Amino acid sequence: MDITYKTDVKPTTQQIIDLYNSAGLKRPTEDADRIGKIYENSNLVITAWDGDLLVGVSRTITDFYYTAYLADLAIKLEYQKEGIGKKLVALTKETLGDQCMMLLLSAPTAMEYYPKIGMDTVNNGFIIQRKK
Repeated sequence: MDITYKTDVKPTTQQIIDLYNSAGLKRPTEDADRIGKIYENSNLVITAWDGDLLVGVSRTITDFYYTAYLADLAIKLEYQKEGIGKKLVALTKETLGDQCMMLLLSAPTAMEYYPKIGMDTVNNGFIIQRKK
């Protein structure tokens, strides 16, 4: 498998929707306008491609100097467990540099995954949930 990683290409909204649906990532994929705006307002997107097929994405909101929120990590179902997610996280951290911390809120089904790729669990956060 020859996967190409890119930082200079934002996928189309439909490619993102297809990826999220395949990966099982719970996002409002029935609202293409909202998905498009989510990506318009994200300032670090790293993608994984198998030829012209989008197979993975890491989407981050960051200031690049202190704080980064890794908002989405999604891998197409048939490409999971091939190291693509781990590579996307590593490339994200490499791009952010050593001065920037990276925070992620995990889906319940992925809680065991992130420690396996070197991320620490945090217990000092708070949240105000979205209403829709």
